[in-house]
Order: sequence, then C-alpha cells, then structure tokens
Amino acid sequence: NKESENGLQVTRMGHSKMLNTFEVSIDQGKSVLIENMGETIDAVLGPVVSRNTIKRGNKRVVKLGDKEIVLSNNFRLFMQTKLSNPHYQPEVQAECTIINFTVTEDGLEDQLLFLVVKLERPDLARKKSELIQQQNEFKVTLAQLEALLLEKLANAEGDILDDTELILSLEEAKKTSDEVKEKVVIAQDTEMKINETSEFYRPTGSRGSLLFFLLMDLCKMHTFYKYSLDAFVMVVTRGVNSVSLRKPKEVPKEEPKEEA
Repeated sequence: NKESENGLQVTRMGHSKMLNTFEVSIDQGKSVLIENMGETIDAVLGPVVSRNTIKRGNKRVVKLGDKEIVLSNNFRLFMQTKLSNPHYQPEVQAECTIINFTVTEDGLEDQLLFLVVKLERPDLARKKSELIQQQNEFKVTLAQLEALLLEKLANAEGDILDDTELILSLEEAKKTSDEVKEKVVIAQDTEMKINETSEFYRPTGSRGSLLFFLLMDLCKMHTFYKYSLDAFVMVVTRGVNSVSLRKPKEVPKEEPKEEA
C-alpha cells in the first residue's frame, strides 16, 4: 500500500483514540484513514477538510477545538463510507475528491472473468499481467525519449545541421523509438490473442455477476441476506477449484458406411 510508507493510521469516528491519532498525524505528516463515515462531516474534521488554516510565521496551523496544530505538508486525509448511495452537501463535494468504488455488473463480470482465467489458465493471466507491465514501460520510455529530444533541441546552439553530436543523438533516439513502437504492436497483437482465448470463460463471469446482484436484491427483504463482495468472490473461487472447466469436445463426424 502506497500510504503505508507515509505511516498510514486507520481509525473511525467515535473511537476513543480517534482525536489523538488525528492530531498527531497532522503534526507528524502521517496519512489518516477514517472508516465508516456517514453523510455529514464531523465538526472536528471541518477545518482540515475545508483547508481552513492560519499562517504562523513560515508555517501553517489548523485549529482543532482550542488547540492549534502545525499542518505538515505530508499529511493526507482519507475518509471511507460503507453507504451504497451517500448524498453529500455541495460544499463537501467541492472540498473533497469523491471516488465511487461501487461495483457495477459489467465491472464485476470482467473481474470474475479474470479470476476464472487466473484459476483455470494461470499461464494466460500471468502473460497478460506481464504485457500490461511491458506496455506501461514502453509508454514511459517513449515519454522519456520525447523529453530528451526536446531538451537537446532547446539547448542546441548555432546551426543544428552542423551539430554532429546532436544529429547522432537524434538518430539514435529515433531508432530506439521505432524499436519500442514495434514492440508495442507485437504486445498488442499478443494481448488480443490472449483476450480471444479468455473469452471462452466469459459466460462464467457473466453468470457470477448476475448471481451477485440477485443476492444484493435479497437484502431489500432483510439485512440478514447482505453479503460482501469478498465473501462472494471466495465462494466463486471455491466453486471453480472444485470442478474442472473444459472446452466442449467436438462431436466426431460419423464415417460414411460403405455399401456391401
């Protein structure tokens, strides 16, 4: 987890040590995750969420109750809610970056598809992960080459055509760029073939997604029927591991009988 390097502290509203954890994290520049938030922002969090700070010399402080706490530049605040469809006031939406992690039917279908492929064809799942990593590296390489070219052209002095070193550098950069682009095309072609093979398992992902949302509708009858996505994925994993998914065999064509 990226924020664990920044000393991530996890707490929740109403916890006995919540306020102390919050104050120490602001001062020491740690990240804080506050779980199970409702639709309203507590008054304690208000000054931080609204970025209502006071300048004291070359530092900024935030007032929590009667205390003034130095606000570290490394401090990060994350708030999480379990509400499926929360309604926040416009000012809260303007002050916070709201990310909706609610699963959709199509999104869950793709997630379950990848899960089944990973269980049934780990070679394909591994290859696809490697291709995604490769393509990200290719994008970074091309961006670095572009930045290098622009830097060299910007720092060039006199007539560019007379600068042998610059011309050689540009030619080398173009050669590298062409090689990377060729690898990108090959990677995309390989990924397309992997996706075509993975589509064989699409019905399993589609049916699994349908079942999950049917279960979600059951909780409208009683909260007892509420299931988490993690629990559902675990059941699907057990189900896939308990059977052997095979492609349907082609029915062999009957050989024409020879007439006597």
